[in-house]
Amino acid sequence: MTEVFSDFNGIETFYTICAVIGGFFVLLRLILQFFGGDADAFDGDVDVDLDGDHTNTDVGFKILSLHAVSAFFMMFGLVGLALYRQSETGFTPSLLGGVFAGFVAVWIIGKLFKIAGSMESSGTLSTDKAVGRSGTVYQNIPENGTGIVAIPSMSRECSARAKDGQALLTGTTVTILEVHANVLIVEKII
Repeated sequence: MTEVFSDFNGIETFYTICAVIGGFFVLLRLILQFFGGDADAFDGDVDVDLDGDHTNTDVGFKILSLHAVSAFFMMFGLVGLALYRQSETGFTPSLLGGVFAGFVAVWIIGKLFKIAGSMESSGTLSTDKAVGRSGTVYQNIPENGTGIVAIPSMSRECSARAKDGQALLTGTTVTILEVHANVLIVEKII
């Protein structure tokens, strides 16, 4: 194994070390993610308290996370070594190419995490979107009281009152007229 690296000069060795160390941490994080390890422990979450407002920087991608830095060094080392050794471009062009490749890798990782973050949803459905839909009384609505209405098109059950204050029995089909403080105002469909 040492025969492979025996003809490397100092610059080539530097690029190789950067690529190996960066690649090791990228691979380690990847393995931890697949096997359920705490890969976020490597990112060092930071909480900052400015002017009494608590800001949590717990986002999927941080510019100075270990993941971003290791990806930078992995690409820097690989591209720098390829340019210096294979393309024989010299030290300065290989250094600039390696730095450029490292920044591109960090930018791509940032974009991937941003795309993945945009696919996240809170899972909270707005009851305002229920107005005009039909539903079924799931739990009796007593006279001048509150019961529960199931809205199949939203896959939800919500608290509800009858508009005219009349009692509605389970199974009655209703239409949602309005929403007051997350309580649906419903009317029996005749």
